[in-house]
Amino acid sequence: MIVILIIAILVVAVALWLRHPQYAAPDVSVAPDTPNYRNGQFYNDPQYAPLTASPTRSTSTWALWYQFLFGKDPDSIPARALPSQKTDLHRLDPARDVLIWMGHSSYFLQLNGLRFLVDPVFSPGASPVPGTNRAFAGASVYQAADIPPVDYLLITHDHWDHLDYPSVKALGDKIRHIIAPTGVGSYFKKWGFDPARISEGNWFSRLSRPGVDIHILPTRHFSGRLLERNQTLWGSFALITPSRRIYLGGDSGYGRHFAAIRRYLGPVDVAILECGQYDSNWASIHMTPEQTTMAADDLAAGALLPGHNSKFKLAHHTWRDPLERITTASSAKPWRLLTPQMGQPVWLDDPSQTFSPWWRTLP
Repeated sequence: MIVILIIAILVVAVALWLRHPQYAAPDVSVAPDTPNYRNGQFYNDPQYAPLTASPTRSTSTWALWYQFLFGKDPDSIPARALPSQKTDLHRLDPARDVLIWMGHSSYFLQLNGLRFLVDPVFSPGASPVPGTNRAFAGASVYQAADIPPVDYLLITHDHWDHLDYPSVKALGDKIRHIIAPTGVGSYFKKWGFDPARISEGNWFSRLSRPGVDIHILPTRHFSGRLLERNQTLWGSFALITPSRRIYLGGDSGYGRHFAAIRRYLGPVDVAILECGQYDSNWASIHMTPEQTTMAADDLAAGALLPGHNSKFKLAHHTWRDPLERITTASSAKPWRLLTPQMGQPVWLDDPSQTFSPWWRTLP
């Protein structure tokens, strides 16, 4: 009887826990003729990559989840706090174009007098299970209070390490407008944001706003926050101002979509691409560092900033492997490799700015 009572209490506790708004399911209305959508799911576009709606894997879903949440891999987590620089975002000169990497896939940009915030995750972890997938020591440089009002919040997809409920709720009215791929805006509506401040789009959508054109573009990935997958679209962004062309790649495996984006946009000044959390079990939806350089080539980028590393452990490689491999793979490339510390400003009007291999300073 006691065992039954304990099980009943646990079931009730989990049910109440899952009623928290951050576990809300999306509420998506999709036109029947929407590209790469059928039978209630989004798919990667076969003209750019093999048709897939989930990671390629040789092990079971449950085994992958167990390894993700509880697995141990040597040197996958830094032994000491990571070095960082905390730039005062409130005091930035609005006349200067600047890019600031906040760790993993979170970025602050100032372009043409406009402020952009991309995939902000300020929580101590990025997982549906509290207390797991903790941020590395020293990697949580910023909190919502450090962020000035932003003109545009950009969300690439709904995974926990990109769409963080506590962070966006804490930002609240600092966010003037939210832009996301189709369906992702439904989370914000459920979380109490004004629908008039939310814009969605399919791939190759363009939102023209004063001072900037914002493009929603393809990636090779998937979506889902709990058990249901691919109910919302995933994507990347391009920010085009009179003087800058910035590509924000989100999460993506390597594919022909990068060359297609170059044909659509022309060359980009800076490509911000994922470089981390790669594994043979999900080779179709994340890139190796060498593939990241191939994508930068395809985009005809003037500079590459490699992200999606140095904050969370989502794969089995060592924590510094992405930065070491991208440095080697970029050595003979015609574009600049940008490897700032978290929080360090990248001045987009200063092509002579250099960055030290900060990850080598740790044991």
